[in-house]
Amino acid sequence: MATKTAAARKAAKPKAEKTYEYAWTGTDRRGKKIKGKMRAANDAIVRADLRRQGVTPIKVQKLLSFSIGKPKITTGDIAVFSRQLATMMKAGVPLVQALDIVGKGHNNPSMQELILDIKADIEGGTSLTNALRKHPLYFDDLFCNLVEAGEHAGVLETLLDRIATYKEKTESIKKKIKKALVYPAAVLSVGVLVTAIILIFVVPVFEELFQSFGSDLPAFTQLIVDMSRYVRDNWVFLILGLAAAIIIMSNIWKRSPKFREIIDRMMLKSPVFGSIMHKSALARFARTTSTMFAAGVPMVEALDSVAGATGSVVYGNAVREMREGIATGQSLRLTMEQQPLFPHMVKQMVAIGEESGSLDEMLGKVADFYEEEVDNAVDALSSLMEPMIMVILGTLVGGLVIAMYLPIFKLGAAI
Repeated sequence: MATKTAAARKAAKPKAEKTYEYAWTGTDRRGKKIKGKMRAANDAIVRADLRRQGVTPIKVQKLLSFSIGKPKITTGDIAVFSRQLATMMKAGVPLVQALDIVGKGHNNPSMQELILDIKADIEGGTSLTNALRKHPLYFDDLFCNLVEAGEHAGVLETLLDRIATYKEKTESIKKKIKKALVYPAAVLSVGVLVTAIILIFVVPVFEELFQSFGSDLPAFTQLIVDMSRYVRDNWVFLILGLAAAIIIMSNIWKRSPKFREIIDRMMLKSPVFGSIMHKSALARFARTTSTMFAAGVPMVEALDSVAGATGSVVYGNAVREMREGIATGQSLRLTMEQQPLFPHMVKQMVAIGEESGSLDEMLGKVADFYEEEVDNAVDALSSLMEPMIMVILGTLVGGLVIAMYLPIFKLGAAI
């Protein structure tokens, strides 16, 4: 009987309508011709909506989409959704109506479908927390726990505002880290590509010229010529080997927590990026713990979510060890003392927060400090990397050019 009832509820649950983009042309109350775009399930809804706004529709045309597959939902989309929903609810808009407005107004069709699906679940009697938990790929335990705390305490709009602030700050840190890592990697990749082009297409031209000299080549030039021959003869195997290495490493990364931990430790100890990664993990730890604690989530449960939000395997393991200590009755500061990863300043701020009953405020100040540190470190790194990259590229390309012209200089000296 219970199974039939559950099945009946599932069947009765309204489904999110698929919407399309329409371009419309019409006239306003003064007879002036206007045009625009609107998302709706069909053209009849577009015409009805336009009439409600005092616009007489002349032409409504469905726009064709040529995109291949659905666009992905990014963490940035979730952050924007959190802020929009928080703003709507703080303005007094009911939850279902807020989801309808945010969903239909979103530019990403995949995100729109997700939001309208959540709205349909809520209309069917599901709580917002349970509706979000059906989509764990986009809403993690931390997000759902905070929403659940807001629903239970009757302060959902306040908690949504906290979630939005948290998401925006964590997204900001991620962008800064990507900025620090992507720029040098992209430039160096271009340098490697240019080097490969020179070895494959330019060096053989010089090699034919050198053979007409009838004398031995300088050692440096001979080395570059041999490298060129090797790359030309084995380029298929080199590409296949590189692709196989990437696939194997990717599979090992996904399946082996120990391997991820080893790589993470190496990154944290690296002289250039290690400091930024340490500060980023500390900022995320402090920001997430502050947000969860301020929402009234028990510390043991909060640290379980915090461990996955640090963005570091090493810091995540340390937080899980701290959680076990707190579960036995220890204070947060005492468990942090047993972890060498956390600086003395962080431990002291936590101790002051615990003693004064303002732990969330103190952790918020720690997060602000380290977020600013990450920002400054990325700016300094960007300034430092530019001359270093120029030196590396100059050495690669300049070395090849010098190697090609050494025999010509030698011949000129002999003449």
